[in-house]
Parts: sequence; C-alpha cells; structure tokens
Amino acid sequence: MQWLTIYKKECLESARNYKWVWVPLVFILFCIMDPLTTYYLPQILESTGGLPDGATFDIPTPPAANVFMMSISQINTLGVLVIALITMGTIAGERKSGVAELILVKPVSYTAYVTAKWAAHVTLVLLSIFVGLIASWYYVQLLFGDVSFIHALSTAGFYGLYIIFVISISLFMNTWTKTPGLVLFLTISIIMILNLVTSVFSHLLEWSPTNITSYLPSLLRTGEVGQDLWLASLFTIVTIVLLLFGAIQTLKRKEIV
Repeated sequence: MQWLTIYKKECLESARNYKWVWVPLVFILFCIMDPLTTYYLPQILESTGGLPDGATFDIPTPPAANVFMMSISQINTLGVLVIALITMGTIAGERKSGVAELILVKPVSYTAYVTAKWAAHVTLVLLSIFVGLIASWYYVQLLFGDVSFIHALSTAGFYGLYIIFVISISLFMNTWTKTPGLVLFLTISIIMILNLVTSVFSHLLEWSPTNITSYLPSLLRTGEVGQDLWLASLFTIVTIVLLLFGAIQTLKRKEIV
C-alpha cells in the first residue's frame, strides 16, 4: 500500500509537470530525426547549394536495420542526457527541500520510498522510448524497407534494460548528495567512464551493461539472442538490483535534513 501510494504520487507529479507529454515527444523527435534526415539528405544538400552546376551527389541508401539503430544511437547520447536531467532531483531534491524527511517519518519504509520512485521513472522513460522507437520503425519501414516488428520490439526490450541501468545509477547518486546538479554530473560521468573503459577493454568486458547496444544490430537483423547479449543482460540485471540495494542502504545511513 505504501509502495503504490508513492508510485501514484510520482506519476501524478510527472503529469502535473507535463512530463507525460514532453518526454515522449522529445524521444519521438530523437528517434525520427536520423531516418528523416538520412532519407532527405540529397534534397537538403541540393537546396542548400554549394555543388557545381551539373554535379550530382549520390548517397548509397543504408540498410533499414542500420537506420533503425541510428535512432538507438541518438537515445544513447542525447536521450541519456535527458534521462539524467529528469531523474537528477528524484530523491536529492526532496532531501534538500525537506519533503523526504516528512515522508520517511511516517510509517514508510526506505525500500518502498526508493523502489517506488525508481519504478515511476522507469515507467515514464521506457514508455517514452518505446513510443519513439515505434515511430522510428514506422518511418524506417516507410522510407528504407522492411524491418521485422518483432525483431524491433526485441531490440527495444533489451535496450530498455540498459536504460533501466542508467536510471538506477542516477537514483543511486540521488542518495549520495542533496544537490541535483551534482547528481547529473556524477551520473553522466559514470556512464562516460563505463563506455570508455568498456571500449578499451571490450575483449575482457563482454558482459558490461554498456556493451548491450553493440549486440543489438545482430538481434535486429536475425532475431536471435546471442550468448554475449544474454550474459550482458544478466549482469545488468544483477547490477540494477545492487544499485537499488545500495541506494536504500545509503539513504538509511544519511541524515535527512
């Protein structure tokens, strides 16, 4: 009952801030940007000029699966930044304002408080991303060729696991500091460091959560989930659980003022 009340409160707060409107719209924009610009690039170049008279600019049409993956790449950069911005004040802001203290003096467990907030943001972000990727799939299907909808959904599902990992990092950082701006900085920094370390030691860190995106093109094309993707997904789930446990324990130890 406590958990559901906090979850509903977070969802209602998102509705009051119009997050249920602008967050999906932002992700739709991110996801359809590359398919549209890639398809209309010759016309864009022609309209802007700069080519000699009579010159032609032939751009080979990329495979449909590659174009769909461009949308995921956009989410992996700009989208992750938006997610960090959305979640940076989830707990830190309430700790700073004293709202968290008022909630936790009631018979509300730390576990319910942390996990309900986590679940509310996971719901908002995943729904927004899935809507954006469905829009991307539609335009890719329309402009570039066939991409299996089932394969696209599977790809979005595994990518959603990585997004939950990102949200969990941000939530964990929320329990370390009361400054939302610092939460944003730490979250982005950790993700950048993880990406850098994984890219340098990719042969040793095949199970890294940041490697999930590198296994998705094969899943999208064949529909088969490789062993590396299963391993990375399993490790990501374990890491998410540990981050949530760490967030709960950290919040218990911190003095809420």
